[in-house]
Amino acid sequence: MPEITPPRWDLSNVYPGLASPEFAAATERRQQMLGEMEKLVASLEALDASSDADLVASRINQMLTEFDKLLLLDNTMGAFIHSFVSTDSFNKDAMRKLSEFEQVSVRMDKLKTRLRAWIGKIASLLPQLTAAPGPAQDHAFWLKEVAEQSRYLMSQPEEALAAELNLSGANAWQKLQGTITSQMTVDFELDGKVQALSMPALINLRSHPDENVRRRAYEAENQAWYTTREPLAAALNGVKGTAVTLNQRRGRTDALHSALDINRIDRQTLDAMLTAMRESLPIFRQYFQAKARKLGKDKLPWWDIFAPGGKNTRAYTYAEARAFVQDNFAKFSPDLSNFARRAFDGNWIDAEQRSGKRGGAFCMSVPGVKESRVLLSFDGSLDVVNTLAHELGHGFHNDCMFKAGRTELQRTSPMTMAET
Repeated sequence: MPEITPPRWDLSNVYPGLASPEFAAATERRQQMLGEMEKLVASLEALDASSDADLVASRINQMLTEFDKLLLLDNTMGAFIHSFVSTDSFNKDAMRKLSEFEQVSVRMDKLKTRLRAWIGKIASLLPQLTAAPGPAQDHAFWLKEVAEQSRYLMSQPEEALAAELNLSGANAWQKLQGTITSQMTVDFELDGKVQALSMPALINLRSHPDENVRRRAYEAENQAWYTTREPLAAALNGVKGTAVTLNQRRGRTDALHSALDINRIDRQTLDAMLTAMRESLPIFRQYFQAKARKLGKDKLPWWDIFAPGGKNTRAYTYAEARAFVQDNFAKFSPDLSNFARRAFDGNWIDAEQRSGKRGGAFCMSVPGVKESRVLLSFDGSLDVVNTLAHELGHGFHNDCMFKAGRTELQRTSPMTMAET
């Protein structure tokens, strides 16, 4: 196991804390900017495709400039709050700040809906509006995409109601799932002593070199999920049920329709990928059969799927993992390696395994300081070292966009691009 406790991330360069005067000032500024943006959108709604093109061009350029400023603040504050909630679901102060933030986010959602509807209304003017240099031209792709997607909006009152209900609906179910899973612990015997392991720590044992540990961890994980099956099933049904209902009300073809649009691919592309996967299944089956034989078994049990294939039982310290990632990044790109060094030196990574911390791994952008933050649960395994490198790769993507001077609207990228 690692010799040194992996680090927790530091966001004090964003705001000193949730109770700081700086964060309070940002909260007030967000309210003010949102109010001004609401007035601006109201003035836009008085214009349509028959309005004077020069006037529409002037207003849309103003809107894009002000909207980006609002999004920059909103996304920075959201990332800051999320940094506390995702790492400590026991933090009541952070939960309260999140609740306050989300109340204002309802207004943001309503504003975005009105804006999308208006852009759809003036869609015929977009070729002319984006022809001249300026914010509209810089955001031509975003404007075109919004106009195309505006056809799937419900009426304004219905969209407003959906935004308000989301707080106590799908969003509440999602937070319940996150709170339950992050606070779960399992008593597990490891290295001769019983430890209270968080679910991420237990799941990380899937790649442990000892089969007995892997099997017991698998059984303990299944039992833990079984004890929480009812609330987790309710949360899943609540989230997906809301999505299904809204997709139907918005005129979507099926549940995949909106997901395809969000990821900027068509159904033919998805079908092609699924076909390639199905055609590759025999190779994967052969691999698992070979792995079973290597382990001296007729069939591969679930707890052996992630078993290490070699004799290497090495556990990396966090310092060794850092060196491994930086050195291998350098073989590909010095810029990538230097970025990783910035992330490590700046304490951008929350790697400690602990109760209250959400499972999985992610990289989030913190646009106000043009940085990223990475969350994972480090256990010293090569699998988690690979995860560390993967998430830093997302951070490098963010860094490239920051250095290119991209706005918040321009930096929105689908998972189909981010994960490739």
